[in-house]
Amino acid sequence: MDLLTRRDILQLSLAAAIPGGLLWSGRSVAAIGGSDPNAVAFRLLDRFVAGYSAAMNAPGLTLAVASGERTLRTASYGFVERAARIPVTTDLLFEIGSITKSFAALVILQLSEERKLQLQAPILDYLPWLSMDCPFGEITIHHLLTHSSGMPDDAPVFPDSAERRPRQAFKPGSEFHYSNWGFGVLGYLIEALDSKPWPVSLTERILKPVGMSHTAAAITSAVRPRIAPSYVPLYDDRTYPRLGPLAPAGNLTVQTAAGSIASTPGDMALYMRMILNRGVVPGGRIVSEESFVLFATPHIPASEFGPTASYGYGIAVDKLDGRVRLRHTGGMVSFMSAIHMDLDSKVGAFASINAQLGYRPNPVAEYALRLMRAAMDRAPLPAMPPFDESAKVDAAPGYAGTYVAADGRRLGVEAGADRLSLVFEGRRIPLQQTEEGTFIADDLAFDRYPLVFERESRSGEGTQGAAASPPPIVALAYGADWYASSRVHGANALSPSPELVPYEGTYYSENPWNGTILVVQRQRRLWIGGTDPLFRVGNHLFRVGLQASSPELAEFSEFVGGTPRILRFDGGEFQRVDGTSA
Repeated sequence: MDLLTRRDILQLSLAAAIPGGLLWSGRSVAAIGGSDPNAVAFRLLDRFVAGYSAAMNAPGLTLAVASGERTLRTASYGFVERAARIPVTTDLLFEIGSITKSFAALVILQLSEERKLQLQAPILDYLPWLSMDCPFGEITIHHLLTHSSGMPDDAPVFPDSAERRPRQAFKPGSEFHYSNWGFGVLGYLIEALDSKPWPVSLTERILKPVGMSHTAAAITSAVRPRIAPSYVPLYDDRTYPRLGPLAPAGNLTVQTAAGSIASTPGDMALYMRMILNRGVVPGGRIVSEESFVLFATPHIPASEFGPTASYGYGIAVDKLDGRVRLRHTGGMVSFMSAIHMDLDSKVGAFASINAQLGYRPNPVAEYALRLMRAAMDRAPLPAMPPFDESAKVDAAPGYAGTYVAADGRRLGVEAGADRLSLVFEGRRIPLQQTEEGTFIADDLAFDRYPLVFERESRSGEGTQGAAASPPPIVALAYGADWYASSRVHGANALSPSPELVPYEGTYYSENPWNGTILVVQRQRRLWIGGTDPLFRVGNHLFRVGLQASSPELAEFSEFVGGTPRILRFDGGEFQRVDGTSA
């Protein structure tokens, strides 16, 4: 076990501190002085990274900042081995996860330029062996590139039976649903048309022309000595609070086009320079201007990346302060990354941390982007953002109050200036927001599940002011427990359904991507982890999530004495483990 102590936080902050006093918003680079305006901006960025890393419990972080003309900076912070005080260095590889998808999209566009494929052609024209069920329409390469195929996220490309082949849930092109399956398929398409494995094609077509000589196209044991040591939460069967205990991550092999790359900040700077120059590299182009336009076009709304974001080909597209930005995140078993590139200002930033802590370092990349733009424009420097802005809570939604269970147990919620506290047995427990309405408590009494505030259901014919006035909160849920709000009348606890009881339990997978899943029953519905509802769609088969068009399924099977022994979910197989839920 490896804990981040107060001494760790202090030393991490001091390691990145720069003498000379903290700068603040409203002071331009020119007013502060100095021959290199970027140096002033980097002093602010260093301090933000130090505070952010400490607040978010990031063991180490690697950073690249680039313009279209040059690499502006590569830097590393923190440690790869905290106990031994071994620092992160810029020559170590960090796994970039789904940022790999933009590389795959560029290879597909190259093949399109070579007339080896047509973007609007059905994928089955090229991969007739692909096993899938498509009741809503043919899936084209364009649909796969834009996550609009209607297929699940992490379904296996090679299912073990026809009954378990991935099934489409909506008309292709009509909605955005993130799908690693889709980019895994694109990797096999590249192999078929290029007559070489995906990592080889990637190396020859992208990495070598861009000059990314230190990057690994696939994560294997052979490159493990060059990959930064990394961390995962010590416990995989409960929530992870900030500053929670971590454990070293094990070995990993990944060769899928959905997320196979491990890279250095120097090489990622070269990649950003190519993107900022719209595909141009010394001596030629990666893709034509016409193909780059397709790459960066907002093809379909993608609110998963933000309320105004869309998705291009392997990359999200939105605007930051009125300027076009391409961005993506990457999540691996023990690395989390973010890349942001401003096409109008021609500046980009990449950040990656060597731990899986449930968040991506978007604030670092975004702040770096804003600082660099201010430095380039000789404009006022942007204010340093909060280190953990997502944890802030707006008191307006009405979380505060008393919540009562059917057996009389009571929970209180108090609202501070921008934080909530849970009141339980005379104690005030600070709550950490993970998403709107969902919180975790760093307390042994509430460490198994998130706390979820449930709002009153409203029909789709709500008033125009519904967005400004959210529905009232009717209950606070924790795992199988349901506490009704004392302020709302008519909210009643429901007794468990005997029909659902056999599915309840703990399910475990040795696959490091999966870990442990807790299935509970609450208000006569099954929930995965207490947060994702299950809706029956077949015999022991459930749709996951509130959205009716969700393609994600959970299947219970291998019943012994009326109890399922296997749960298949999110591309993984989980075995039931009894007597271990305490």
